[in-house]
Amino acid sequence: MTQAERSGPLAGVKVVELAHIMAGPVCGLMLGDMGAEVIKVEKIEGGDDTRRSVPPAIEGESAAYMMMNRGKRGIALDLKSADGKTVLRRLLADADVLIENYRAGTMERLGLGYDVLRREFPGLVYCSLSGFGRSGPYADRAGFDLVAQGMSGLMSITGEGPGRPPMKCGPPVTDITAGLLAAMGVLAAHVHKLKTGEGQIVDTSLFEAGITLTYWQSAIAMATGVAPGPMGSAHPLNAPYEAFETKDGWITIGAANQTNWLRLLAVLGAEDLADDPRFSANRDRMANREALAAALAPHFRTASSDDWLARLEAGGVPAGPVLDVLAMKADPQTRARAMVVEVEHARAGRMETLGLPVKFSATPGRVHGPAPLLGEHSRAILREAGYDEAAIADLVARGVVRETTA
Repeated sequence: MTQAERSGPLAGVKVVELAHIMAGPVCGLMLGDMGAEVIKVEKIEGGDDTRRSVPPAIEGESAAYMMMNRGKRGIALDLKSADGKTVLRRLLADADVLIENYRAGTMERLGLGYDVLRREFPGLVYCSLSGFGRSGPYADRAGFDLVAQGMSGLMSITGEGPGRPPMKCGPPVTDITAGLLAAMGVLAAHVHKLKTGEGQIVDTSLFEAGITLTYWQSAIAMATGVAPGPMGSAHPLNAPYEAFETKDGWITIGAANQTNWLRLLAVLGAEDLADDPRFSANRDRMANREALAAALAPHFRTASSDDWLARLEAGGVPAGPVLDVLAMKADPQTRARAMVVEVEHARAGRMETLGLPVKFSATPGRVHGPAPLLGEHSRAILREAGYDEAAIADLVARGVVRETTA
């Protein structure tokens, strides 16, 4: 799909993605879903390492890779060769954004660092994602989500409670959040470029992404000098706000203010708890949170999740089921919000992927297609960069570029 065929507020923006695994590709897919043309540049041998993140695979293609790279076009390029660097520069000649998440110093060793490229392409927005950022004592360290979750404080506040082993959040939240922060930074830098013509570097990291997710707990720690610990599904500032077991499963209750607290008691038929001084106001409920949970828990075990959710909705109490991923996929709200969509992959066939989580009234974005095979669009991308068929054949023959067909 060419730029002219793309829809969304970023239609006409060209992004060159030199990124692998997750954080950088998340940034690229967000920009792509909003209409930008994203050209994914992969290494000749094996491509993005996520291509080997299996199982599961569909017709030999990694499901994880296909999720993170849908909507992009792909070229496989030897950036260690002089001709490969020349190809990249021709791609950057009319590009607005470059995304890279290589280890510190890699782009500089290739002669493609920001200080070099800014002189050649002064309007380029150069987005760098890494484990710890481009400055500071840890700038040269490799970055992994698990390490970032541990060092950012996230693992200290995640888990069942005090005395239990440290636990990471289920998804790689620092990878994903770093990609989202990077996309936000790219958009802000692009606005500046539209006003001034000046590009700049956008620099964020998994470490900073993890720290960003600790807003509530950092507020508590900075105000009290005491680091909060894990609380299971409970909230550090409001109660009751956690998951409760029912007769056949689990539901979440968000009675986080006084109005909803009193509504909850009416639904439970436990109005007497309103007069208990331990639970009078949120401050009291937080001070006696475990006793509060113990007082509420027996009520929820008397009926099914569906029964309680119907009663709670009728009573105006925020609540919801605890769904697994397949149940989430089947939920009518997921479908109504187009958060699961179908694409046609060159090798894997018709398959489902996640949709765009931001909706636009005037310039709607969408998933613009499947993930590319390794080198699937190499020839078309080279043509657009001004190479003729003889030059393309020569680059392929010499291993500077790889092309793959289904």
